Amino acid sequence: MSARQLDVGELINRERFSARQWRILILCFLIVLCDGFDTAAIGYIAPAVIRDWGVARTQLGPVMSAALWGLAAGALLAGPLADRIGRKRVLLGAVSLFGAMSVAAAGAADLSALAWLRFATGLGLGAAMANAVTLMSEYSPEPRRAFIVSAMFCGFPLGAACGGLLASWLVPHAGWRPLLLLPAMWLLLPESLRFLLLRGGDGEARRILKRLLPGVRLGDGDRLVLREEDRTPGLRLVWSADYRTGTLLLAAAYFMGLLIFYLLTSWLPILISDSGMDLRQAALLTALFPFGGLLGSTLTGWLMDRCDAHRVLALAYLLTGALVFCIGQALDNHGLLALTICLAGIAMNGAQASMPSLAAAYYPTAGRASGVAWMMGIGRFGGIAGALLGATLLKLHLSLPLFFALLSLPALLAAAALLLKRRAVAVGRRAWA
Repeated sequence: MSARQLDVGELINRERFSARQWRILILCFLIVLCDGFDTAAIGYIAPAVIRDWGVARTQLGPVMSAALWGLAAGALLAGPLADRIGRKRVLLGAVSLFGAMSVAAAGAADLSALAWLRFATGLGLGAAMANAVTLMSEYSPEPRRAFIVSAMFCGFPLGAACGGLLASWLVPHAGWRPLLLLPAMWLLLPESLRFLLLRGGDGEARRILKRLLPGVRLGDGDRLVLREEDRTPGLRLVWSADYRTGTLLLAAAYFMGLLIFYLLTSWLPILISDSGMDLRQAALLTALFPFGGLLGSTLTGWLMDRCDAHRVLALAYLLTGALVFCIGQALDNHGLLALTICLAGIAMNGAQASMPSLAAAYYPTAGRASGVAWMMGIGRFGGIAGALLGATLLKLHLSLPLFFALLSLPALLAAAALLLKRRAVAVGRRAWA
C-alpha cells in the first residue's frame, strides 16, 4: 500500500464522535462549570462577608469587580501563550491557579487580601475558559462544532445555578473541586492534534490519533498533515491585515453581550423590586435569566451548524434587544414578566455562549487560541462596564421602561457587528479567490 497524506481535520470530520472525544468534552464542561460557579458564588456570600466582618456594602466593590479584571487579564495573556507552548499545558496551569486561589480566598483575613485573591482566581479562570474553548473546537467535527462547543458552555449557567442553590455548603470547599480535576486532566486530556502538527510533533500526534479514533488505520508510511495555508503565529495573525477587521468586530459583539449580561444579573433584582415587587420574588425572577442559557446555548449551536452562523447569532442578539425592551413594558404583569425574562435569557445566553465557537472557526490553528482568548478578554471589559453602567443609569432616575429601552441598544450593536463581520469575510474571500 502506498503512503498517504491524511488531513487530521478531515479524519475528525469523517469518523464518529469517540469515547475519548466525549472525555475531552466532559472535562472542558467541568472547567466551564467551575467558572460559572465561581462567578455566581461571590454574590451569594457577600451578605455573610458584610455580617461577619462588619463592613459596608459599598466596601465590597473592589472584591466584586476583582475577578472580572482577572478574567480579562487571564484571557489576554493565556491565548498567545497557548499558541506558543500548547493548550494542555496552559489549561493545567490555569486550573491549578484558580483552584489554589479559591482555597486561599476562603481563609482571607481582610477585604484587601480577598480582592487580590479574587483577582488571581480570575486570572486562572480567564485562561482556562478560553483554552477549553480552543481545545474542544479543535477536537470537534466541523459539521457539529458549534453545537458541541455551545453544549460545553452549558456548564456556565449550570455552575451559576449551583452557586445559588449550594453556596451555603460549597463556598468554603469550592476551591478543592477544580484541584480534583487536575489528575483527570493530566491523564485523559490530550494536547491538540492541530497544534502538535503545526509544531512538528508528528509522532505524538500519531499516538493520540490512534487512541482518539480507533477506526482510523495508519500505515507506517502514512503522514498526518494540517492543510492550512496561514501559519503566522499568535497575535501577529490575529491583528494581521486579513484578520484585523474580524477580530475587532468579534470583540465588539462579545463586549456588548457581556455588558447586557452583567448589567442585568447585577441590577435586575433591584430594578424589579423598585417596580413594587418584594425582594424574594425579584430574586426568583432574576434567576430565570441565566437558566435560559441551558436551552439557548444548545439551540443556537444546533442552528449555527445548519444555517449561516453569523445570521443566527445576529438574530439572537436582535431578539435579545427586543425582549429586554419588553421587560420594561411588562413590569406590571408578573406572569408576562417571568416569560419575557426567561425568553431574553434564552436569546442572550444562546448568543453569548456561541460566540467563542464562531471565533474558533474564524482563525487558523496558529492563532486560534490567541483569537478566541482576545475576543473573550476584551469582551470581559464589557462585563465591568455593565456593572458600572447600571449604577450610572440608576443615578439618572430614569423611568424603568426607558432604562430597559436604553439597555436594548447594545444588543442591536452586537447584531450589527456580526453582520458587518459576515460581509467583511465574504469580501475578503472574493479578494483572495
